[in-house]
Amino acid sequence: MKKLKVLQQLTEAGVVAVLRADSPEEVAEMARRAIKGGIKAIEITMTVPFALRAIEQLSKEYSSSAAPDADDYAIIGVGTVLDPETARAAIMAGAEYVVAPALNADTIKLCNRYAIPVMPGTMTVQEIQTALELGVDVVKLFPGNLYSPSVIPSIKGPLPQANIMPTGGVSLDNLKEWVKAGAVAVGIGSDLTKDAVKTGDFSLIEQKAAAYIAAYREAKGL
Repeated sequence: MKKLKVLQQLTEAGVVAVLRADSPEEVAEMARRAIKGGIKAIEITMTVPFALRAIEQLSKEYSSSAAPDADDYAIIGVGTVLDPETARAAIMAGAEYVVAPALNADTIKLCNRYAIPVMPGTMTVQEIQTALELGVDVVKLFPGNLYSPSVIPSIKGPLPQANIMPTGGVSLDNLKEWVKAGAVAVGIGSDLTKDAVKTGDFSLIEQKAAAYIAAYREAKGL
C-alpha cells in the first residue's frame, strides 16, 4: 500500500525538484528551500558527494506519512541511479522512490522487490513498452529538451496507459504545455537552483519553487 500512496503523492505534487550540489549539506539546504516554496517531491541525485547522508537526514526531517497539506510533508527520493546496488543503498537510507537516467531491468526488479516506485529514463516507444512490461508505473522522458510536449500524445496513441514525466528542459515558459500535453508530473533541474548557486542566495530557490507550483496549479486549473 505504501507504494501506491507514494505514487499518488508524487502525481499530486506534480513537480519534482531534481537537486545536484557539491556537498550533502548544500543539497539538503536546497531541498529545504524547495519544500518551503511548495515543492513536495524532492530527488537527491547520486552525483552529489555522500548523497546518502542527505537522503537519510531529509527523510528524518520530512515524513510523507504526514498530511499532504502539512508544512513538514515531503517525499524524498533518489536520482541518477545506475544500478540495483545503488538503489538498495538509497532505499535503506530512506529514499521513497528511485529515478534513473536510463532503463536498467535489474534496478527495476530490485525496486519492485522492495515495493518502491521506480522511474527509469526512456527515450523511445520501445523503451517505454519494456518499462511497462517490467512493472514500471511512471516513466521519465529524458532528456526532455530533445522533444516538444507534443511527443506525449504521440506516445499515448499506441501506449495510452503510459504515465510520462518529462525531465530536462522543463521551464516556467513551457511547463503549461507539458502539463496540457498529458505529463503526469514534471522534473525540474538546474533552472530551479542556478540563480541561487550563482549568487549564494538560497532564498531564490524558495521563490522559484513557488513560481513553479503556481504555474503547475494554473496549468491544472486548480
